[in-house]
Amino acid sequence: MLKHYKIRDYNFKLVIMVIALAVIGIIAVGSAQESLQTKQILGFAFGIFLMLVISLFDYAVILYFYWVIYIFNTILLILVIFMGNDAGGAQRWLELGGIRFQPSEIAKVFIILFFAQFILKHQEKLNTFQFIIACVVLFAIPAVLVFKQPDLSTTIIICLIFCTIMFVGGISWKVIIGILAVFIPAAIIIITLIMQPDQTLINDYQRNRILAFFNREEYANAEGYQQEYSVMAIGSGQLNGKGYKNNQISSVKNADFIAEQQTDFIFAVIGEEFGFIGTCTVVFLILFISMECFLTARRAKDIAGTIIAAGIGAQIGFQAFVNIGVVTYLLPNTGLPLPFVSYGLTSLISSFIGIGFVLNVGLQCKQK
Repeated sequence: MLKHYKIRDYNFKLVIMVIALAVIGIIAVGSAQESLQTKQILGFAFGIFLMLVISLFDYAVILYFYWVIYIFNTILLILVIFMGNDAGGAQRWLELGGIRFQPSEIAKVFIILFFAQFILKHQEKLNTFQFIIACVVLFAIPAVLVFKQPDLSTTIIICLIFCTIMFVGGISWKVIIGILAVFIPAAIIIITLIMQPDQTLINDYQRNRILAFFNREEYANAEGYQQEYSVMAIGSGQLNGKGYKNNQISSVKNADFIAEQQTDFIFAVIGEEFGFIGTCTVVFLILFISMECFLTARRAKDIAGTIIAAGIGAQIGFQAFVNIGVVTYLLPNTGLPLPFVSYGLTSLISSFIGIGFVLNVGLQCKQK
């Protein structure tokens, strides 16, 4: 299970970037809500520990239990439906043995691990109709369970992760074009149906968020107020920001105009206090972390390693893009945390776990 690795093959650059991003998160959380900073530090320490331990375990041995991972993931998501804690109209949290966590965050990593081994085992069948249908069905089960919480934003992210998995797994371009030919018209029809007043596909608050995006002026004081104020906060930071934990009366953060500023809108806090320089630092760190994951995927020893590294890179990249897009009002409000930065121990620790697997893939990469 443990192998003899060469220290020169350890990706310290990736570790440094991840730690730097997480430290920025600790600082920002401390400003947004100081009482949560200690918990974020503890989550950071535990996440680092798990990342280092997992990075030294042969991922091939862990993937041997891929069906156990899939079943365990499905059970957790089912338990959320029946035993989950309700908060803010969503039932996404589970409490077991005094530990409260969000299974949908862990599901992102579990889905990547499962399909890494599943595709490796059946690689020669990847472009057959039967195998593609099997993959879609196996993916649909956890995806529907996440959607039912309801958690549309996480469902969208895991769908994007699944698309990345199938693409790097080696699915044919003919299949991709065929799927797009069906998906694009279907997506247009679904969006049209969602915009109807009597639609039942999504909850009313989710529909209102979409309407608020397309009708900013009409919803500026309702569903769109958070995004309006977050844009104002980022803009007010200008180049260098107003300063860490500043006491300026004009501060959007200090006036509590942004709800959940320690989680979904943490980027607005960074923009206001550290300005353009601070936000660019976060964006570039996320970009470089994702790129490093994809570079590791290119050098992986097998298709399973490729899927793991590319899947984690896609998860971090897509989720960050959506979060920042929401905060800057480029996308409808979704409620996704910013990886490694937002407060949320499940998200933070699961992100470190994902990087741990990428580091192990890197330790076993093909030699140049």
